[in-house]
Amino acid sequence: MPRRSRDLGGQGNASPDLRYGEKLVSRFVNRLMIKGKKSLAFRIFYSAMDIIEKERKDASMDVFFLAMKNVTPSVQVKPRRVGGATYQVPTEVNPRRGEALACRWIISAAREKSKTPMNRSLAQEFISSAKGDSPSVKRKEDTHRMAEANRAFVHFKW
Repeated sequence: MPRRSRDLGGQGNASPDLRYGEKLVSRFVNRLMIKGKKSLAFRIFYSAMDIIEKERKDASMDVFFLAMKNVTPSVQVKPRRVGGATYQVPTEVNPRRGEALACRWIISAAREKSKTPMNRSLAQEFISSAKGDSPSVKRKEDTHRMAEANRAFVHFKW
């Protein structure tokens, strides 16, 4: 048994961002980043937060956290092969994986709005996700609905 503690290898060791001091913001920006352009990703995120503050007159971080909470799934389905048949078995989602899925869904929904700049579409996606009527929230509800429909196969979870 090794005597030293192991390095996690960058798993979740993101340092907090400079403006808000939140690790969740850094992890979100890391997923937003394309081709290693982190400063551009931070600029897009911060300008989206500024747009939210102008439009909503709310604290932009409250909107961000509410959007993430509304999009984060608590269950998912995983395929299990049992006796030649594949069943969709509902399983609980680790909070870190749920957060990663929520980030991914919000970013992909914002990127699908190709007519608008990314900062504006990201701000719109945060606002609509906080309200509960965005494609990313619909995706979460579809995931939960699928898990509910396959609840009969939960005994295949091992």
